[in-house]
Amino acid sequence: MVEKYDFLIVGAGYAGAVCARQLADAGKKILVLDKRQHIGGNAYDQKDQNGVLIHPYGPHIFHTNSKKVFEYLSRFTDWRFYEHRVLARVQGEYYPIPINRLTINKVFGVDLKEEEVESFLETKRIPKESVKTSEDVVLNSVGPELCEMFFRGYTKKQWDLDLSELSAGVAARIPTRTNDDDRYFADTYQFMPLNGYTAMFEKLLDSSNIDVELDVDFLADRDKWAYEKLIYTGPIDAFYDYCYGKLPYRSLSFEHEHLPNINTSQAVGTVNYPNEEKFTRITEFKHLTGQKISGTSIVREYSKAEGDPYYPVPNPNNEALYKKYQERADAELNVSFVGRLAQYRYYNMDQVVASALSLTEKLI
Repeated sequence: MVEKYDFLIVGAGYAGAVCARQLADAGKKILVLDKRQHIGGNAYDQKDQNGVLIHPYGPHIFHTNSKKVFEYLSRFTDWRFYEHRVLARVQGEYYPIPINRLTINKVFGVDLKEEEVESFLETKRIPKESVKTSEDVVLNSVGPELCEMFFRGYTKKQWDLDLSELSAGVAARIPTRTNDDDRYFADTYQFMPLNGYTAMFEKLLDSSNIDVELDVDFLADRDKWAYEKLIYTGPIDAFYDYCYGKLPYRSLSFEHEHLPNINTSQAVGTVNYPNEEKFTRITEFKHLTGQKISGTSIVREYSKAEGDPYYPVPNPNNEALYKKYQERADAELNVSFVGRLAQYRYYNMDQVVASALSLTEKLI
């Protein structure tokens, strides 16, 4: 006899795991399915063959301004304080990213005081009355020289689109600072799970009301399981068999390397390569995790068109296509869609958690 569950949840990443735990704590019987052989989605981490804790699907750095999200996840992990820093390598020189006073002084060979940076940028900006694209955002913020140096090439590699073809929200995620703050994020809570993301997900899913099945494809055999309601966190277009066409995504490939004879290979967690090299960035994991171990492990990231979906491509045409799927999803009585792929949104980890908490509050 097939066991009947109150909720079947497709996907064991943030959206699925948080929904599962919330509903399980409310007394519901939950089954979580995932196509991969592990929980945690893209945030999954593991030790490589040299004992270094790495992120197989690229770096995941937790940051949030939401006290609610931080306190919720704190039930399932202790934390390590970590503020992420990024440098951009251009013609052999390294510059702080996001752009700050130090970046501007080095690029333009000036010695501006903090109170002088804003007026200096005014001389460089190309004001835009209507800000519709990422190019508008960058030119309006820092002008053409810094745009070409740090943004246009990186955007082309990452998205295979020019800045002018990408929605404004993408570039708007990266601030411009007039002070010397070289942190990549300015959020109130900046931490890494002390024992890694996978350990946190194991605790999230550790409930007598939650069953987990891995290495299974729900869409290939939808009638195999018995359940009252469904929560789906995968690509929304795949759920509907691409009936309106495929939603575009950018994918990634990763080149992991272990460097045995050095403690660290770069000064900060991530170095961007906006113009040189085919990869977009290199991340060194020991900066992120604080792990004390001999040797170091890095990953180079390459953006590509085909492969696992990582980033929804935000522009008006794609948004219009998503709206067709969203209208169909909104009409479902016993199916809920949540997460970056299901909602076709360029969400950070904390935003996915917040979205899952909001959904389960309504369902409960």
